[in-house]
Parts: sequence; C-alpha cells; structure tokens
Amino acid sequence: MSDVTKIVQKWHASFRKATDFDSWGQLVEAIDEYHILARQLQKQVQSTNSPDFTEEQKKTLGKIATCLEMRSASLQCTQTKEDFKLEDLKKLENIIKNIQTYNKEFPFDVQPVPLRKILAPGEEENLELEGEEDAAAGGAGSTEAFPPRAPGTLLPRLPSEPGMSLLTIKIEKIGLKDAGQCIDPYMTISVKDLNGVDVNPVQDTPVATRKEDTYIHFSVEVEIQRHVEKLPKGAAIFFEFKHYKPKKRFTSTKCFGFMEMDEIKPGPIVIELYKKPTDFKRKKLQLLTKKPLYLHLHQTLHKDS
Repeated sequence: MSDVTKIVQKWHASFRKATDFDSWGQLVEAIDEYHILARQLQKQVQSTNSPDFTEEQKKTLGKIATCLEMRSASLQCTQTKEDFKLEDLKKLENIIKNIQTYNKEFPFDVQPVPLRKILAPGEEENLELEGEEDAAAGGAGSTEAFPPRAPGTLLPRLPSEPGMSLLTIKIEKIGLKDAGQCIDPYMTISVKDLNGVDVNPVQDTPVATRKEDTYIHFSVEVEIQRHVEKLPKGAAIFFEFKHYKPKKRFTSTKCFGFMEMDEIKPGPIVIELYKKPTDFKRKKLQLLTKKPLYLHLHQTLHKDS
C-alpha cells in the first residue's frame, strides 16, 4: 500500500469518526474532529513539496476543509444563517475516499480556505529575520474595528458533574506596544501537562473585535474542556497571541502567556507575556517587554454541588 493511499484512508477514517460524533449529538468531539481534519487537509493543500496530489485535487481538498469548518461553525452557533447541514457534509465522504480519481464538479459552491501557511509552534522563527515586523495600517493610538470573520473554534461548556468544577476564562484584552499594527489577531488556548503534551482540545478565538491605544480587545469566553479537579498536577493553560503577516503569507505567534493550576480562582487575573517561541515546558522564559503590558483575563468557576 502506498503512502498516499494510507494518508487518504486516514482522512476517510477521521471524516467518518467526525460525522459519527455529529450524528450521535456529541458536538464537542465532532467540532474537535472537524477542526483537526480541516487543518490536515489545509496543510496538504499548502504543501509545496508534495507531488502526490495534482493542483485540481488540492483545490478539492481545500473545498472539503472549508465545508468542515462551515459545519463546525454551524454546530457552535445555532443562530447562524449559513447553516451547513450534516446530510450535506456526508455527500463529501465518497470524494475524500476517492480523491485520487475524483474528477467531477464539486457539489457545493465554496472556495478553498484562504492560502495562509499553517506552521507548527515555533516553526515561523526559521522564516523571520530577527526584529523584523510588518508595518500595517493603523497606529498605536487609533481605535479601529476589525472586519467580521468566521467564528473561531471555541467549544461549548462540558456537562456538569456532581462535586466537579468547570472553568470559564474570559479573555478581555491584551496589552502590546504595537497593538495597532496587528492584522487578524486571535488567541490559541491550550492546556498542557508538564511535558508540554495537550490535555484538552486546542481552541482558537475568533479574530479580535477592536483595538484601542495599546490594547487589543477580545471580550470572548473560553470553556476549558476538562473539569478542574481532573486536570493533571503541574498542568498549565496557555494563551498564544497570533497575527497574520501579509508579506510572508503566514500567521505568526507574537507572544504567549500561561496560567498555572494554583492561579485558578474566581475573579480577574493579569498574566505576564513572554517572547516566542512558545515554551510549553516553561523552562526558558523571556519576558516580552519591561513595559507594564499584560494579558487581562477573568475567571468564573461553575460547581455542581
């Protein structure tokens, strides 16, 4: 069996797994699987050294990724006008299964996800010159609304369990000296153990709503996808600030912060920001700036007694 056949079989299995979760009403798991598969397809589409798929096949994979993201968005926002139904998504199963021989017209009028290079954490450091930053419209003292974007990959709150606590973190704002120059800024939230391994599904916020002076305002709530009492000892919640660099055509991590388990308590919290690359093991931390600029959060604990 060729490597390409193995890849396609893996995609097909992931597609079946995601749609099964969806049909069973396990929405948290479905959303997570849709997002993971969409990212895998996008990486293949954007790979420049992969002769395994033709340009036409890559376009089709990109359109499937778009449909996966649309279905994920439909599950997260029940009021959305652009509802993408499960029965429609299932029409794509044969396409993904037979991608190497599929030559018909795509059944839905969608476009591939915009070509933005997807990088692993820290990978963008190899592509940037030290200290180089793209200049963008808007100064640090301006107030500017961002254009509306598709929802992020935020997941709903887990069901409550007797005696267990769930944590909601509201990301209020982040302080940056060049806040006005950041394009399409968003946060990636993850929970890592001491070895830097994911404990929960990784979540992305929608693109921030506005920027004002040295702040970018998010005002978005993130539901941590595990009961607090079940988080492993030594775990930490990471917040990676990312923005788009149009000249290089990729999304870059600018800085990060984290909260440790002893910092989980109701109310506001301000956390320090560190230079990239993100150090999930928390061994070599360098403050981003000496200026008093931080990430502002608010925690709410929900306990079912």
